[in-house]
Amino acid sequence: MTLKINPLNVFNIRRTNYPPNHFDYAYIPMTYNIQDALEKWILHNLKHRFYIGKDIKLDEKNSIANYVKVGFEDEKELSYFMLACPYLKYK
Repeated sequence: MTLKINPLNVFNIRRTNYPPNHFDYAYIPMTYNIQDALEKWILHNLKHRFYIGKDIKLDEKNSIANYVKVGFEDEKELSYFMLACPYLKYK
């Protein structure tokens, strides 16, 4: 088994500190410790650049709600994330 090293991890540039305009985003409702769990899942299962951070926006009832904003440089990774991440399963 050969181990492939991701250069984005080596140079610590895989996670961006700000949300770039060219990323594709998803908004996940904020619950206890969801941001840390999502970040660990992304680091373990995906390989391209991403952004994760807190954000606020209007919900379905037009009231302000807290969300976790998750963005990916590669739109395929956003699709995979939305389908495969176990923390996003419906209740």
